[in-house]
Amino acid sequence: MAFSYEISYGKQAVPIYRVYAKPLTGISPIPESRFTGRDNVLMAAEVDITVHGDDFLPAYLEGDNSAVVATDSMKNIIIQQALSFEGATLEHYLRTVGTMFIERYDQIRDVSLEARELAFPAVQVPDESGAFDDSDRLFFRSGADYGVARLHLRQNGDQIDMVGHECGRAGFRLMKVTGSAFTRFVHDEHTTLPDRQDRPLFIYLDVFWQYADAEQGFSPETRQFVPSEQVADLVSVVFHEFVSESIQHLVHEMGLRVLERFPQLASVRFVAQNRTRDPFGTSDTHPQVKVYSDPFPAFGEITLSMQRD
Repeated sequence: MAFSYEISYGKQAVPIYRVYAKPLTGISPIPESRFTGRDNVLMAAEVDITVHGDDFLPAYLEGDNSAVVATDSMKNIIIQQALSFEGATLEHYLRTVGTMFIERYDQIRDVSLEARELAFPAVQVPDESGAFDDSDRLFFRSGADYGVARLHLRQNGDQIDMVGHECGRAGFRLMKVTGSAFTRFVHDEHTTLPDRQDRPLFIYLDVFWQYADAEQGFSPETRQFVPSEQVADLVSVVFHEFVSESIQHLVHEMGLRVLERFPQLASVRFVAQNRTRDPFGTSDTHPQVKVYSDPFPAFGEITLSMQRD
């Protein structure tokens, strides 16, 4: 009996904590954000690596590990590369790590990587004047949104091609207490949800984008680099300003603004979850005073992908 196979293996969630990395500078400002760079005193992430290719098939079929690079070795390389890394972004770091694997091991010719930022904002401390500013040495582990980068490299003769990439900002938890509606949807015998002219909209949101020229995001040159911090600020401002008729309406407006602000991007993609809380009471004397609580645990999911023509 004949079979065909598709295999891969790798190491997941390798934590790195690099201190005093190269600062990120030269970022062009946008109206929605104050972000123009970061010191990179602490640059932390979880890194995944996956290698693909039939060279490793004997390990599955015959128990022959002679071509297998142990995933523990992969972990060591990822950490060692974080120490020697001379760049300022997760995107550039992934490019460095992936290229090193292909150049070091003849049997590794196809590799994909992902890095997820471990957010450590600086603690606010008083300066000599009594005002508060970011500490230059103390950071706290944040549960807030975080940057993401994904990269797929493949050897092609003497060169290494970037065959896929995606950057992003994930883990948003945003609740807007007024200025969101949901009306004029299908009402039939299955409908129990009333029209809501003004609801407190609570969403989980992930945003991803691709460059028209991936080298702009994954090379050391930062002039055309899109920092995920700016995207985070931009989508938050759109949510604040825009009176939406639905989450679909909202993410489309966000997408328009992202592609307007960053002409170097070819596409933007959203994954949103509707986590809106259920109303439980309204004040008799102050109608704007309301209380909400957790809804039924199931939630709606909305996706949108926008590409330039």
